[in-house]
Amino acid sequence: MVQRWILPHRVERDELLDGIDLDGVELAANLRDIRRVNRLAGGTQATMRALPSMAERVPADRPLVVLDLATGSGDIPAAVLRWAERTGREVEMIASDLSPAILAEARDHLAAWPGVSFATYDARAVPLPDRSVDIVLCALALHHFTPDEAVAVPREMARLARTGFVLNDITRSRPGHLAAWVSSHLATRNRLTLNDMPLSVLRAYTPAELRGLLDAAGIAGATVRRHWLFRMTAVWHRPEESR
Repeated sequence: MVQRWILPHRVERDELLDGIDLDGVELAANLRDIRRVNRLAGGTQATMRALPSMAERVPADRPLVVLDLATGSGDIPAAVLRWAERTGREVEMIASDLSPAILAEARDHLAAWPGVSFATYDARAVPLPDRSVDIVLCALALHHFTPDEAVAVPREMARLARTGFVLNDITRSRPGHLAAWVSSHLATRNRLTLNDMPLSVLRAYTPAELRGLLDAAGIAGATVRRHWLFRMTAVWHRPEESR
């Protein structure tokens, strides 16, 4: 009984952000809310904690090529580029999203960063050759996909990455759902955020379910870790012998 309360069944209902007719002003405000959540709740930090050690495996005499799938408004690419400035590492950043409206917001948010490339890619099927980038990132997006679709995301990330990938998402739990409902209602009046933030938690996977998705995708050796405030990552390094 306690376990059922803590871990609710996964919900398949679409979020408002998944719609195609989104008001531009409302969408921009929602994406600002998501950036704030990523920053304050540790989502950005969870990705950036894994990136430096992975980048060390790429020769420093050439740019590090990083692809961010389902980029949203581009807050993860911005964090990568700030890290590159601090460390002196040259980075070629590709920000991609399936939604043209969302990608337009990413262009605006990343306008101060020269040299960022933008692409309309579906994270489940990216039209790029195998091992065409060094590192693939995907944050706060896996819960938007059904289990059958979600298997394709880490499979594509592994196919595209010469070095490895970092997959970052929220975890499903009743306490996390309650925290999302309370924090969203305290922090914003945006209709998309108020609906989608608690719903995202109910659509999310658990670390054990994420491990099952990785196994179904044929990905061995990935490390799945919990992070504070209901976050988790899957970090995968391509084996040296297969690089």
